[in-house]
Amino acid sequence: MKLHVIAVGRLKEKHFRKAADVYFERLSHYIKSAETEVREARKNERRDTAPAIAAEADNLLSAVPKNAVIVALDERGKQMSSQELAEFIDHQMVYGRQDVCFLIGGALGLDPKIRKRADKVIALSRMTLPHEMARMVLAEQLYRAMTILRGEPYHK
Repeated sequence: MKLHVIAVGRLKEKHFRKAADVYFERLSHYIKSAETEVREARKNERRDTAPAIAAEADNLLSAVPKNAVIVALDERGKQMSSQELAEFIDHQMVYGRQDVCFLIGGALGLDPKIRKRADKVIALSRMTLPHEMARMVLAEQLYRAMTILRGEPYHK
């Protein structure tokens, strides 16, 4: 199985990039993973928010491998504990899913068609997080989930 994190935009802040890289590197010791950045709406395109968000959604969906499980990150989604995330990933592995994709929208938000297309919609927090921070937190939680599944002490 392979875990994909597909996000709108680049991690521009060096501290977020560095932290995310640490957790993606750690994660790679447990499971195949990939981080994909798709084009975000340009500043002049953001004036008309709905079409900009729709274009970003198309960019996200075009990066999803065929037959992948799609998990959308949205503050209106279901909150999960680290243990529940680990169990979800374990379930996907047991049932032989090749790809699980976690989709993170950009600064403008997530288009409703992503939520409709997703197999699961989860929230990292009820608070709205900057999309750059959300990617770093997700990377850490994916790593934590793998340590839980391996019975390692990191998660305690």
